[in-house]
Amino acid sequence: MTLNQTDFEYLAKFVLEHSAISLGSDKMYLIESRLAPLCRQYGVANVSEIVASIRQNPRSKLSSSIVDAVTTNETYFFRDAKPFDELAKETLPRIIAKKGARSTLNVWSAACSSGQEIYSVAMMLEDSFPELKNWDVKLYASDISNAMVERTKAGVFNQLEVGRGLPAALLIKHFNRKGESFHVKDYLKGRLQVFPLNLASTWPSLPSFDIVFLRNVLIYFDPVVKQEILQKTERVLAKDGVLFLGGSESTLGLKTKLVREIGKFCPWYRLPSS
Repeated sequence: MTLNQTDFEYLAKFVLEHSAISLGSDKMYLIESRLAPLCRQYGVANVSEIVASIRQNPRSKLSSSIVDAVTTNETYFFRDAKPFDELAKETLPRIIAKKGARSTLNVWSAACSSGQEIYSVAMMLEDSFPELKNWDVKLYASDISNAMVERTKAGVFNQLEVGRGLPAALLIKHFNRKGESFHVKDYLKGRLQVFPLNLASTWPSLPSFDIVFLRNVLIYFDPVVKQEILQKTERVLAKDGVLFLGGSESTLGLKTKLVREIGKFCPWYRLPSS
């Protein structure tokens, strides 16, 4: 049964209220395909029955499952490469040189999906920056989806996932194979602090971050919400901190203090110099 316009509009409003993600009418097919597995999981005949259920009980477990299903979780290790090149060859050496020995480093993956981004950073720090052994390094990861938060905490990936962007040498060094799955080793996994966060809602108390990855998530919000998220990011970005956005994202047309820099490998953003 095809989702009717009334039910789609209700779902779109529901998703907007719970995640700030804006779904146009061209996303009707996407909604149906994303929610189809929930029909099987919850034993209902079609998506219209899902809508009927959350109309009756908007705070049910099914409601949070809808947000999880609709949220895009496309990611892979060292995604897009250039931000990681900028981080490894320009950003981190500059931060280390400026801070000196035995300092602190806070890194945040603000829309971590299933964790490949923050684990990519963790492997880079482990392998390429031995001088950080004496630093207080903290890695943070957050996502709106509770399911993705739990996946990131678990650090377990399948063959397809480790085959996307992850060099074989890193797979061998940093993962344990158990049957058909690959488990991030405890010395990396134990460094992460992972928590649920809807970027468009009120943020908890967060530390000052030297590096923030806010990539490939702003594209799902309208300009007002994008601006609010960037303004909140400004408040947790360190004085000399670096913000990475996705390749198709920018601050153009938004009221923000952030200054765009053209890096050697990709653009990045910083707070204005005082």
